[in-house]
Amino acid sequence: MPENNLNKAVKSVFESEKAFCKFLSANDTGATGAHQVGILVSKSAVSILFDQSLEGETILKRMVEIRWQNGLTTQSCFTYYKSKNELRITRFGRNFPYLNPDQTGALFVLTRQNREEYSGFFLETEEEIEEFLNTFNLGPTETNGLIDVKQSLPESREKAEIQNFIDHLTVEFPLSREMSEAARRIRDRVYGQTDYVLSDPDQAVIEWTNTEYSLFRALEYARYGTVISGGFENVDDFVSMANMVLNRRKSRAGKSLEHHLAAVFDKNGIAYTPQAVTEGNKKPDFLFPCQEAYHDPSFPVERLAVLAAKTTCKDRWRQVLNEADRLKDGPKYLCTLQQGISPAQMDEMQAENVVLVVPKPYIRFYPSDRRDRIWTLRRFIEYMKEIEEKKWPIL
Repeated sequence: MPENNLNKAVKSVFESEKAFCKFLSANDTGATGAHQVGILVSKSAVSILFDQSLEGETILKRMVEIRWQNGLTTQSCFTYYKSKNELRITRFGRNFPYLNPDQTGALFVLTRQNREEYSGFFLETEEEIEEFLNTFNLGPTETNGLIDVKQSLPESREKAEIQNFIDHLTVEFPLSREMSEAARRIRDRVYGQTDYVLSDPDQAVIEWTNTEYSLFRALEYARYGTVISGGFENVDDFVSMANMVLNRRKSRAGKSLEHHLAAVFDKNGIAYTPQAVTEGNKKPDFLFPCQEAYHDPSFPVERLAVLAAKTTCKDRWRQVLNEADRLKDGPKYLCTLQQGISPAQMDEMQAENVVLVVPKPYIRFYPSDRRDRIWTLRRFIEYMKEIEEKKWPIL
């Protein structure tokens, strides 16, 4: 689906060297009846127009190419008039559609990709203008100047990145792995966090999962929002749509945690085989260090481990008990995002030698007298490194 003007403008601001915005005045649009001389730019934003100092200049001009929101391109002129102490953008060409009295009050956005290439946008509706200003944490009186992208709220930048991802999709819904990868890229780009997967893998998994949820919900709205808001002709159509949406949600949620855990293990240099085949064609989510080692009778069982990944495990944790016969007498690790399990179930898990692996911030939701049984994801990673590095006698 095509991008709307708001999304284009926000994306351009984030991706450009510099950006400027202002509300068009009556003089800018010709509403005063005066001779149209172009868009006035505050001197505080001189650096978006000229690289050199204005000191000693009487009239300074330079031509640039501006690409506008509708694909129109103009060879426009940046001009400084010392006599008027003004900066203006002029030369928009005949029949330029945006500078007319009706545009008075619209928000003009200019972005600089490089010294010679610029993009321009005009946001006209109140909703567009408010969302743009909110994205960059600007008040209505804080325009007519350069936009400080660093002041934009992280939530707004994340929303813009999500929308950009959706706008450039060529399929209705990407594969779950691609969605998870996109969520990690978006989260890490917005918050500038690349190494925290090493220092705090527990928090990384939570944040990646939250971003993926936001991404998925936004994509659902983009794909089905209009259909759902338009209503359904009959109950069968409603049920069909509901089932399709719910089944896709279940499928995504079931794989999301696996994908993020794999990214954590990869970054931490942990060897594993995903969906390895054990006895009877069983497939644990993660087998350490690899499938070949598991099927090698000479490989020490003490150096093997399996980890199941289940977003929720209140009723499904018993599924992990028989996924690897060689480890039937050892611990079975189960990573979950479940926020709390009853004392009775935790006791059952302990009896079956199931060790819960839970992101550290969620452990506080478990019974206080049983929390010491729970491993953080970081502890599990450290354990995997330990058994990989440990020297064992040759059998």
